[in-house]
Amino acid sequence: QVQLVESGGGLVQAGGSLSLSCAASGIVFSNFQMNWYRQAPGKQRELVASITRSRNTNYASSVKGRFTISRDNAKNTVYLQMNSLGPDDTAVYYCNTIFAGRDRWGQGTQVTVSS
Repeated sequence: QVQLVESGGGLVQAGGSLSLSCAASGIVFSNFQMNWYRQAPGKQRELVASITRSRNTNYASSVKGRFTISRDNAKNTVYLQMNSLGPDDTAVYYCNTIFAGRDRWGQGTQVTVSS
């Protein structure tokens, strides 16, 4: 059974930083692209960052230059380092991968940025 467990969210002031982690189990982690999504209140869930098996990365334009996605295959973990946070980054952040043709999601972790 695929499980994704996020951690590291919290409350931070504008301009601050947070680091999120997502521990995966039930998959051969190194074989899968991993993604971070976020969903703000009243908005659709959006893709924030992706990292492929070969560690190629892609970012939403709104976070490029501020967020960094990385992975540690030995720990089955994907990370999202978030710098220069602003109130618009407030959202629930979700870890995601596609396994057996289906999206798999973690439970999400809340990030709140105060102005």
